[in-house]
Amino acid sequence: MSCDSDPYIFTTDTLPTDLRFLPPLANGLLGWRVYNNIMHMGGVYNGEGGRCHRADVPCPLAVKLESEEAAQHSYSLDTHTGIFTHTLSSASVTVSQSLYSHRYYSNLMVMEVLLVRQVTSEEPITVKLVSSFTPQSKDIVFESDPDYKGGRHIQGKTNSAEFPGGSCPTVHLIWTPVPSTLTLLPERSQSRWGFVLVVANSSDTAEAGFDEGLDLMATGNLRPSHENAWKELWLQSKVEATGSESLGKALIGCMFYLLSAFPSIHDTSSSFGGVSPGGLSNGGDGQDYWGHVFWDQDIWMYPGIALFYPKLARSVLQYRVGTIDGAKDNAQKQGYKGIKFPWESAVSGREVCPEDIYGQQEIHINGDVTLAFQHYLYLTEDLSMFTQGQGSEVIYGVADYWVSRVTWNPDDHKYHLTGVMPPDEYYYNVNNSVYTNTVAKFSLQFAVELADLLQHPAPKEWQEVAEHLKIPFDQETQYHPEFDGYIKGHPVKQADTVMLGYPLGLPMTPEVRRNDLEAYEPVTDPQGPAMTWVRHSMLYGQHKAGVFEIYWQMHLGRAENSSQIHLRQLLQEHPSGPFQVWSESSDGSGAVNFLTGMGGFLQAVLFGYTGFRVQKECLAFSPLLPNDISELCIRGVNYLGSQMDWLLRKEEVCIILREQAGNAKSYNLQVVLKASGTKLPLTPGQPVTFPREPGYICKLTPSCWPF
Repeated sequence: MSCDSDPYIFTTDTLPTDLRFLPPLANGLLGWRVYNNIMHMGGVYNGEGGRCHRADVPCPLAVKLESEEAAQHSYSLDTHTGIFTHTLSSASVTVSQSLYSHRYYSNLMVMEVLLVRQVTSEEPITVKLVSSFTPQSKDIVFESDPDYKGGRHIQGKTNSAEFPGGSCPTVHLIWTPVPSTLTLLPERSQSRWGFVLVVANSSDTAEAGFDEGLDLMATGNLRPSHENAWKELWLQSKVEATGSESLGKALIGCMFYLLSAFPSIHDTSSSFGGVSPGGLSNGGDGQDYWGHVFWDQDIWMYPGIALFYPKLARSVLQYRVGTIDGAKDNAQKQGYKGIKFPWESAVSGREVCPEDIYGQQEIHINGDVTLAFQHYLYLTEDLSMFTQGQGSEVIYGVADYWVSRVTWNPDDHKYHLTGVMPPDEYYYNVNNSVYTNTVAKFSLQFAVELADLLQHPAPKEWQEVAEHLKIPFDQETQYHPEFDGYIKGHPVKQADTVMLGYPLGLPMTPEVRRNDLEAYEPVTDPQGPAMTWVRHSMLYGQHKAGVFEIYWQMHLGRAENSSQIHLRQLLQEHPSGPFQVWSESSDGSGAVNFLTGMGGFLQAVLFGYTGFRVQKECLAFSPLLPNDISELCIRGVNYLGSQMDWLLRKEEVCIILREQAGNAKSYNLQVVLKASGTKLPLTPGQPVTFPREPGYICKLTPSCWPF
């Protein structure tokens, strides 16, 4: 299939003039923007506290090809395989340079060069390899080690630890030396060269990885093993829209870059370092929020991945579990019990935000994290994550924090959360942020529910505080004020109160939902503030408002408006250049390779057009396609260990339950049509088709709930 007809291959004859929009190549451990002489490794930070940032690691594969004769250039990113290719075509030779971060062997990055003679000639053909690599970093003092099996070897430690007494991570690089030229000899019609780079935390791991790379290259399996890993990944998820080419391409780009930020589905190391707003390719000193992990991971990126990949979803939860000790330290420093996840997180879980007010007041992060754990349980019924995996310690610790953080108000007989910053960071030191209080209430209720499941004695205060925590609501105007004292019509930075409906799912009437949307939509900053690394804001104005306006409007009967205004506006403003790289702001400023925006955009389709809602005893759905989308195909939805393919059309819905592996748990799943109560059992391999009617709410549920 040609590149022109394959939407998964992004091509161009000219590279972006703004080099930030060159495609990132990542695999959950290593991240690199092509041609950049700097790369990053997950979990490797330099600097203490608020000065902590991803450590710059020099990249030996920062190489550009040049030809002595005139040549046509083309560049492509094949998202099927995660391979970036630069092709030079001249009268005498075609030269291809391929670059990739290995999808299976995560310590490996690869460059391959292929020269193919186009005319019969006895002359050698030489191309230049122009490198910008230097074995130095401002964050790591590197020293040379003896060469290893022909590979150069350097190693060093970061300059400072994340916190006093903490360890400084070690980084080892072993790579195949890259010559300044490559020559196709006269007797050869073509020649191929391979160059491998291994980045690891120890000499033993680096040497073993280099051995693996050499063996794979010798047997011809280096590239195929990478391509097969991507193929396996894509078989478990596809989101394709018919009717809008720009939407379809954006969805592919979003899925590709998000998947690139996560580890291999075969990774068992439990060393995943989380997902930052700009991904692994970005996040150096003063850049893209310094590579810190925010609520963006748990609220914006996680849901779209969890719907397809339980293993990758679990890796996010395991990252948070790994930061429990630091989160306990945060709570103690604030004078409270339990655990307090940092607003900005690196490795230890201690707060690394440069500005104290965010870490002190933006406490909704605790509820955002527990919401991810709750959705995981409802999607998978995997209780092991909460027993052996220590998930229960997270849930119970957060509940203890809320109980110690609230104060009782005798005037309204409610518990209050005072002195907080809501998601709308235009305001701070306010009382009873409606989003914060709601997410706290839900996390307390989930703690009670989980304790019951695990037969753990739950303190009565968890339920008591959950039942009596104030949720601000204006009875007269029937809407939710953003916080106590909020003046209706005052500007807001980004989506806040509108998130009560999704993702929180606070029960309310359609009238209240509409009132909330209509109160906040006109006053949400259309451009968002001028974002800088100083500000460290993780809700990004128009991105996030737009995503949830889509949800609200879809399910208030305004699907056409949501699709043609908000979604199209996002498509026009944020994916940039030929490689579908998102920027944080519409003018290209702010974080680049903005995974937060991509995750939110993906949710707008996965949870907006389908109406998917992850609930305790079912996966509810209420499909509604906008006028310009004739068909939406979602392959690989994973619910209770069963994989399903969904085809949504204007008038009907079709679900196919995939055949299950022999060792997979299996539940008798059925579709329940709420209007009629009709139950349609799902049988592996047999399509189930039913009409889609306005207002339909359907449920996918086991005939017998596993708990």
